[in-house]
Order: sequence, then structure tokens, then C-alpha cells
Amino acid sequence: MSDTAHAPFLAAAAALLGPRGFTADADLMAPWLTDWRGRFTGRALAMASPASTAEVAALVRLCAEHRVAIVPQGGNSGMSGGATPDTGGHALLLSLRRMASIRTLDTENRTATAEAGVILQTLHEAAEAAGLRFALTLGGKGSATIGGLVSTNAGGTQVLRHGTMRAMVLGLEAVMADGAVLDTLTPLKKDNRGFDLKQVLIGSEGTLGIVTAATLRLEPAIAARAVLWAGLASLHDARALLLHAEAHAGGALEGFEVLPRHSLEAVCDYLPSARAPLAEPHAWHALIELVATSEAEAATLPDRAEALLASAFEAGLIADATIATSEAQAEAFWTLRDSIAPAERALGPAVQHDISVPTHKMPDFVEAAVPLIEAAWPGTRAVGFGHLGDGNIHFHVIAPAGVDPATWQVTDGKAISTQVHDLVTRWGGSISAEHGIGQLKRDELARLGDPVALGLLRQIKAALDPHGLLNPGKLI
Repeated sequence: MSDTAHAPFLAAAAALLGPRGFTADADLMAPWLTDWRGRFTGRALAMASPASTAEVAALVRLCAEHRVAIVPQGGNSGMSGGATPDTGGHALLLSLRRMASIRTLDTENRTATAEAGVILQTLHEAAEAAGLRFALTLGGKGSATIGGLVSTNAGGTQVLRHGTMRAMVLGLEAVMADGAVLDTLTPLKKDNRGFDLKQVLIGSEGTLGIVTAATLRLEPAIAARAVLWAGLASLHDARALLLHAEAHAGGALEGFEVLPRHSLEAVCDYLPSARAPLAEPHAWHALIELVATSEAEAATLPDRAEALLASAFEAGLIADATIATSEAQAEAFWTLRDSIAPAERALGPAVQHDISVPTHKMPDFVEAAVPLIEAAWPGTRAVGFGHLGDGNIHFHVIAPAGVDPATWQVTDGKAISTQVHDLVTRWGGSISAEHGIGQLKRDELARLGDPVALGLLRQIKAALDPHGLLNPGKLI
């Protein structure tokens, strides 16, 4: 469609949203047309920034009338290119960032209703001010938005205890492909009126509807926490330590992250102020967090943390360990974990794989995959780190020194990813544990996904978005 053909739509959209809510200025759009990892850069017909659900609905109706595709975008911090338009320049980039209101925060029922553009850290701070917390966090909390987290079914470092966004979303508001507004924001503990439509939209990456608000489950504030760092000989020992911690700490176990020696050293080189928590190097490290939500539990938490480590030492599971002695040190431990991705990016080009296998198989998978990949691709370095407790390891393969980044990504890097995804599939796992499919893994999902499941996904897409206007080229 020519620019002239788009003129009636552009004029109508500009009149609807006004200068604050609509622009076709290339310079203003440019920062939002490349994904966070820098792998995809697209073009857009214009960028819309509606300020309310009513404006989103009116805009979507306008797009449906003129057959203009829509690419929804939150904080543009996704890992799979799911919020970046293609290079055709015919899609509308729909930014939800102006919809940044926390509509309600109900302390009695422990819920918050937040619009799609609310930044995760802002929700954390609002819940904390009310004596509560939203128990999902991740490294990008300062830019990730609620709409994006819902649309990708985000995970993070507390999934072990609290689950992904699917477990935290109690209600949803979304604009469908024809501009109709689905409103299931009121949370009901029991509701048997057919399909759970919010769950169909969670994780659909904006391909079925545009999330405009969500009612979210809040948790009691943490009264105290104990953050532990342990050095281990192997990932198998880490898995045994996880089971040991679950048995000894029960519901107090909030997080269990693992990282290899290479990742810790990369972070210490990357951050001038970073220090390794333990004096001696270890092949693997575990970062463990225990929490208490009452004063009574808080009083016993230090002793429980000490007892956990003592029993782990006796069982031969750890070589060395320490417990953070202050909140500042606890945060420093978590900064080490949260800085792995940028630290490894500073080392040079790499292909990153957000994979999962059954939790009990993860140590065997990593021990098998690392030497296999490194042998097949001389000069590479394969590392795995992340959420051992839920079977989600971020498996990165760092390029050999001296390669051209762009060329390596589309040649050897692409072939490496194919091999990693084949391995994961043979091990009964998933090529996307928490980052979504987007455009990065769309073709791989089509190649490796279950044909029946893929067929059902396409049927649902066709039923809810018959003209294919919502985030085309993503997921399926």
C-alpha cells in the first residue's frame, strides 16, 4: 500500500490521538524501532501513544477499517524481537507507555490493577509503600512494563516460589482485533463460565489482543531475608543442594540461581565495584534467598539459614559458602546475578538461548551440551546460568575472538542455535522458557513444535484476528 493510500488513515489517527499521542516523525520513532538486543530494526508507518483504553479501542477500530497492522510495544526490553515491526514500513507501532496508571491498590484483598505501561519497578515501589509486594522481579525491572510482562508470560528469579505471570494475573483488560474491549479485571476465586480467556491472552505476545490493564496478585511484604552464596563442584551438586534447601527451608525458599565460574568472572571484570563473594574460585555457584513474612519467622531466619548451610556442608554438597551480613551485601550478591547478560555481551557477540528442560534433567543436559557445542564450533565458549529450580537455564554460546559480529550471528550463530534447539527438543524441553518466541524463534517453533499444538494456535489466531492485523510475523 502506498503512502498516499495511507493518508486517510494517518489523518484520522492523528485527529483521534492529537500531537501527544501520534507521530510519523522518523527521528521520534527511531529509538523504538530496534529491539533491546539490537538484532532487529524495522520501519513503521507511524507511532501511536494512546492515553486510555478507550483511545486504544478507537484506534484499533480505525486500523481494522483501513487494514493497518499493529505492533504493540511496552518498554521495548524484550529478548526475542516481539515488539519490533518488520522492514516493510506499513505497520503502526502502538506504544502503551502513556498508559502508566496504577488504577487501584487494594491492601485488604492484596491486589493491584495496573495499566499496561506501568513499569515493573514502579509497581514494586507502590506495593512496598502499601506494606505489600509484587513477587515478580527480573534484571530489566526498570524498563519492563506490565503489558509486556503479561504478553510474554514473564518469569524471573522468583518463579520457584510464586510462578510466572500466569500465576499472578487475576484479571485482564484487553482490546481485541475488532476494537472490542474484553474486561475481566474483577478477580473471582471461582468462575466457571467457560474458557479462561485471560489465560489465552497471557503469553500470546500481542497476536490475539492488546493488553491494556491487569489485576495482579500481591504478597505480604518481606519482614526479613537471608541471602546465601555457595561454591560448588558441579551442577549436579547444585541440583542436590536445591533439593536439600527445599526440604530444610520449605516455603521460605524464594530463589535459587546458579552461575558457572566463567559468568562470575565476566561480571567481576565488567563491574568495577564487583567482588567475588568467596575467596577461592569454584566451578559453580548458587545464589539462594530465604524470606520471612512475619516477625516471628524473621526472628528465626538467621538460625535457619546457618542450619541450612551447616547441614549442606555435612552432606558434602558445598565447598564454601557465606551469608550476606547486610542488605547492601545481599543486593551486591543479586547484582552479580543480574549483571551476567550485559557482562557477557561486553565480551563480544554471542547467541543466547532461553531454554528449559525437566528440572531433574538440567545438570545432565548442561554437562552434555557444553562440550558438544564447543567441540562442534571450535573457539566458542558455552555457558549456562539461571533458574535451576524451575528448569530454565540461559544457555549462551560466545563467539570466537575476532569474528565479525553481524556475519557470525547469521552464519555460525544461527547454525549453533539450530543445534541447541534440536538438543533441547530431544531432551523433552522448550526453546522458549520465559522470553517468548517473537520473530527470533518463530521459524524454529514452526520447525520443532508439535503439529497439533501449532495447528490449534493458528486456528485461535485466525478466529480472534481474522485479518492478521495484530503483531504480524510474530509467534506463529
